[in-house]
Amino acid sequence: MPAPAFPLRYLRLTPLATFFLIASPTYALELQPQVITGNPLGSSQLASPTTVLEGDDLTLQQQGSLGETLKNQPGVSSSYFGPGASRPIIRGLDGDRIRILRNGVGALDASSLSYDHAVPLDPVNVERIEIVRGPAALLYGGNAIGGVVNTFDNRIPTEAIEGIHGAGELRYGGADTTRSSAGKLEAGDGTFALHLDANARTFNDLKIPGYARDRHAPASEDEDPKKGRLGNSNGRQDGGSVGGSYTWDDGYAGVSYSNYDANYGSPAEQDVRIRMKQDHYAFASEIRNLQGPFSSLKLDAGYTDYEHREIEGGEVGTTFKNKGYEARVEARHVPLGPLNGVIGAQVNRNEFSALGEEAFVPQTDTNSGALFILEELQATDRLKLSLGARLEHTVVDPDAKGNERFAAADRSKSFTAGSLSSGAVFTLTPIWSLAATLGYTERAPTFYELYANGAHVATGTYEVGDANLSKEKALSSDLALRFDNGTHKGSVGVFYSHFSNYIGLLGTGRTLDDEGEPDAEGIPEYTYSGVRARFAGFEAKDHWSLGEGAYGKFALELSGDYTRATNLDTGEPLPRIAPLRLNSGLLWEMERWQARLDVEHASNQGRVPDNESGTNGYTTLGASAGYHFDVGSSQWLAFVKGDNLTNQTVRYASSILRNIAPAPGRGIEVGLRTTF
Repeated sequence: MPAPAFPLRYLRLTPLATFFLIASPTYALELQPQVITGNPLGSSQLASPTTVLEGDDLTLQQQGSLGETLKNQPGVSSSYFGPGASRPIIRGLDGDRIRILRNGVGALDASSLSYDHAVPLDPVNVERIEIVRGPAALLYGGNAIGGVVNTFDNRIPTEAIEGIHGAGELRYGGADTTRSSAGKLEAGDGTFALHLDANARTFNDLKIPGYARDRHAPASEDEDPKKGRLGNSNGRQDGGSVGGSYTWDDGYAGVSYSNYDANYGSPAEQDVRIRMKQDHYAFASEIRNLQGPFSSLKLDAGYTDYEHREIEGGEVGTTFKNKGYEARVEARHVPLGPLNGVIGAQVNRNEFSALGEEAFVPQTDTNSGALFILEELQATDRLKLSLGARLEHTVVDPDAKGNERFAAADRSKSFTAGSLSSGAVFTLTPIWSLAATLGYTERAPTFYELYANGAHVATGTYEVGDANLSKEKALSSDLALRFDNGTHKGSVGVFYSHFSNYIGLLGTGRTLDDEGEPDAEGIPEYTYSGVRARFAGFEAKDHWSLGEGAYGKFALELSGDYTRATNLDTGEPLPRIAPLRLNSGLLWEMERWQARLDVEHASNQGRVPDNESGTNGYTTLGASAGYHFDVGSSQWLAFVKGDNLTNQTVRYASSILRNIAPAPGRGIEVGLRTTF
């Protein structure tokens, strides 16, 4: 095995060097990454189903938004609102049921409020993404009832850095003719560490097969009849950060500042654009090897100032602002016999306001505080158990500011939510293991689920909240059979969630004018309603090593998922649920070359409420190729990838714009990435 180009200590400790290890074919199969998000105790086996995306895989699957980057992962779909905005959906659960974190801490935005609001994060800055499917509310709050997506960017270096290291990337192409550039630099003297990064992305109106609107789309006066383009879907995204930390043998402490700025169009309305900006300040510290009852202490905190304006016809219709903080502390106690665990506390505050004639939610302050505990027990050589609990108190305080439309926002509301979870991993044989979870979770309704009342221009809907909503409650379970015999590595699992009170954004079948009066020519009404609901389905994946010969190393990746969601009060299917999906990928690797060929099949989605339309099935073809080479002491990856090569019309059942905004058509993208 050839020696690395710089010291092994740096390779072992920093995420930047981790990218080099994964990008190098020599090391690619030797890493067994731990999922920090699922369990801070550092267990190698977690009861909850998890996915890690990093290295070359992340580079080649990267899109301009977080939802589109992750949409091919098991159990994950996209809320797709054109190339400017999409949020991940996990097992049919979206919005405030999915917690999106940066380095373990939430950053305030408005992406859960509406599908047209982008997550202010460009995946190009991310070094690693962890996905925890199923309830993760114990560690991260009731609004992680569906899962967690945690991104890591090393903006606060957590380990010592020696010398100067960096990375850079250029991209061009795709169905939206993306032009993207990004770079980062890390430097340190073994004690002080500095991180800098910057990125810029611009994209044109999206190329699509045929016309944007299908036969189910409502008539629109400003419809763009141009064939082959999704009108008003162009935009730009810019960002950057600076961070630094002080490191020592038993810990670190550091701060960072990051900025995000975007301007993109809404395909729902041809003259509506969204201008977004976010400033985020973070502090993180960890102290290890403590004496006394606790062996380590970890503190994370962040303050965010977010604003975006919805601009219609050049005039600002609504300005959304959200500012506040989140802080959490975790303390790991010393082992109590076979018991290891952490206790922690978390506080949040956000001040949200929507200003303008088209504001559909009132100004609201939300405060919450929580205590949690997670314990792990190695019961036998084969059986590992985990138990946890969380208690969270939330106060939602609205202010109608004299607006009669928000008459229901006349007093504050408080909720106390409790969550319990248990998990087990049982090793059947050296090849097979069984993982199971059972949890009860509660989530306080958000301010918009309680008080929304008005037309939302960017999405073309009239949204109505319910101030009498109670907590969302769910009993959830997972059962998975995992295997690894050296040739096959994967899992087959089923999941089930029963909501005694599910807060859904459900269509009523009525159409209203901008003042909320019935109008046959108006926009569809959606209400936040509490109903009984059931979510059930399966997920499966397998990495099959086909062998290695004179023509290289071959492998086959197979995966599939399915979610069935039902409104138990009416017997109707719940809306915006992805259909059965099957994926296969043929991988090839030889010396410095790598390539893969992917086929994705999605069935038609006919399980929809009576007042909504379904989607047709589709089969798409994708391919990518990459070449690794060195220039001096720097490592390079040149790559080309093609998506939807057969130019199929794809409409995501999980998108509220499925009838007027199809997914991208054929796209070819080239890129160059380096680390040094």
